[in-house]
Amino acid sequence: MTVTEESPRTPAMAAGTEQTPCLVIDVDVARSQYEEIASAFAGAGVHYAVKANPELPLLRVLAAAGCKFDVASRAEIDLCLAAGASPDDLSYGHPIKKSEDIAYAYSRGVRLFAFDSEGELDKIVTHAPGASVLCRVLASSDGARWPLSRKFGCVPEMAVDLMKVAAGRGLDPAGIAFHVGSQQLHPDRWEPSIGTVAQIFRQLRRVGIELRILNAGGGFPVSYRTPVAPISAYADAIHAALRRHFRNVGPAVMIEPGRFIAAPAGVLHAEVVLVARKSYSDEPRWVYLDVGRFGGLAETEDEAIQYELSTARDGPSGPVILAGPTCDSVDILYQHAPYDLPLDLAAGEVIQILGTGAYTATYSSVGFNGLPPLRTVIR
Repeated sequence: MTVTEESPRTPAMAAGTEQTPCLVIDVDVARSQYEEIASAFAGAGVHYAVKANPELPLLRVLAAAGCKFDVASRAEIDLCLAAGASPDDLSYGHPIKKSEDIAYAYSRGVRLFAFDSEGELDKIVTHAPGASVLCRVLASSDGARWPLSRKFGCVPEMAVDLMKVAAGRGLDPAGIAFHVGSQQLHPDRWEPSIGTVAQIFRQLRRVGIELRILNAGGGFPVSYRTPVAPISAYADAIHAALRRHFRNVGPAVMIEPGRFIAAPAGVLHAEVVLVARKSYSDEPRWVYLDVGRFGGLAETEDEAIQYELSTARDGPSGPVILAGPTCDSVDILYQHAPYDLPLDLAAGEVIQILGTGAYTATYSSVGFNGLPPLRTVIR
C-alpha cells in the first residue's frame, strides 16, 4: 500500500508521528543516485532493477531522468509503461518466465529478453519471434553479501551453443549477461566474467555471429553500517576490464542497478514493542520491533545486510538483540552482529532503519500473524 504526499519530509515525520511500521521514500534521493551511477558509467544503458522498489512515483522520476528498466514480470512491465517508459527501454531480464508472460511482454512492445537454457529459448522463439536475446552465464558471487550464483546462468560453452541456436531460429543474438551478486563489495569481481564474455564474443564471431551487448548486471553496493568503495571505483574497474579483454572494439554495456538507486532513498520507521531480558544476568537486552523479517527485513537473514539504526535518544547505550514482532522464532534480525542502543530505550519509541529503500516493502508478507504489508509513504 502506498501513500503519496507532496510535502517534504518534516521533523514531525522524523519523530515518528506516522503510523508504524512504514517505509518513507524520498524520490529526489533516488534520482540523485541514478544520476551518479549514470555519470560514472557514461555511455552505458542503465536499467533500474524494478524489483528493488516498484513504487510508481519512483519509476516516474527515474523514467523522466532517462533511466531504462530491468523487469521481471507482467506487473513490472505495466508499471514501467504507466510511468512513461518506452517498451524499447525495457529488458525482460528474468531468465525463467511462463510462456504467456513472454507473449504478454511481446504484445506490449518488449523486444529484449534474457534466457539461460534451451527450454527458455524455445519459449522465446515461439512467443517473441524475432526478439533480441541475452544469454546469461554463470558468475561467481564471492564477495557479495547477497549471493546470486547458483540459480541462474549457464556455463560458457553452453552459452555459445545456445546463441548459435538463437540465430538459427530467427532471434537476434544480441549479447551476454551475468550477475556477480547483490551488494558486491569487491570492484574487481566483474573482471573474470568480462574475460569470459570476451571469449564468447570471439568464439561466436568466428562463426559469423556478431554480439554487441555486454550486460554486467547489478550488484553495485551502498553503505550500510560499513562504508563501501565509491561507485566510481566500480566503474573504473569495469572499464579497465573491458579495455583489457575487448581491446579497442568494446561492446555496448548495460548495467542493472537496483539497490544502489533505491536503498539510500528509504527510511523505515519502526516502533519498539518491548524491551526485555531473558535472565537477571543477561547483558544484551532483547528489543522487539513492530517490523521484522516477515515485514520487509528479509535481507537480515544470516545477518547479511546490516542496516544502520537511529533513535531520538543520545544517552549511554548497551548491547541488544533485535527481533521482529511475529510468533516465529526465525524472526530475529541481529543476534550475532554487535548492535548497541540507548539504555533508556522504551516501548513506544521510534527507531529509524536507514538505507531501506530497496528489497524491503516488496519482501513484506501479505498478512503473516495478521500483520498488514509494509506501508510506503512517498515524499
